[in-house]
Amino acid sequence: MGYVEEIIRTMNTELNRILTCLDMLSEDQVWYRFKSNMNSIGNLCLHLAGNEYQHFVSGIGNNSNVRKRSMEFTSDRLYSKNELKELLTRTRNESMSILQNVKVGDLKNPIRVNYSVDDWTSMQDRSSEEAVDPGYTRDLQIILYQVCEHYGYHTGQIVVLTKLIVDSSNSISGYKH
Repeated sequence: MGYVEEIIRTMNTELNRILTCLDMLSEDQVWYRFKSNMNSIGNLCLHLAGNEYQHFVSGIGNNSNVRKRSMEFTSDRLYSKNELKELLTRTRNESMSILQNVKVGDLKNPIRVNYSVDDWTSMQDRSSEEAVDPGYTRDLQIILYQVCEHYGYHTGQIVVLTKLIVDSSNSISGYKH
């Protein structure tokens, strides 16, 4: 199995874990925040779909950047549980249509990831010079790794939050533990 195929396999495994979690939760539980400074599972789903779309569909696929990153963290019940599942799945399908065309020789190609000025400056403090051209350029291989790692990190949060909310002996990860 090649590098791109392993990224796809890993991300699909993580998506299935998220979908399993969403199936275990009520609408209220999807948007529950343990503390005001924490994200809900719904917010994390929006964030993962936004990040994947921005990097794979917009960055690698050269489509427009439609992401509203700040909204991912401030939304509350903007989507139903089923709409979140559809968003995650649709985003993955769009990503796969792009990633299936990536060849080994493409992995060192530079990929530009653009942000809106608002999102770029709200993520962290930036100088006015940094806000002139919001975004960054990295090799495709690094973009793939970065998005996969990011997806796994937040999937782990979703799994833990689900286990804290729902008292169930069902396996989420596919492993008995």
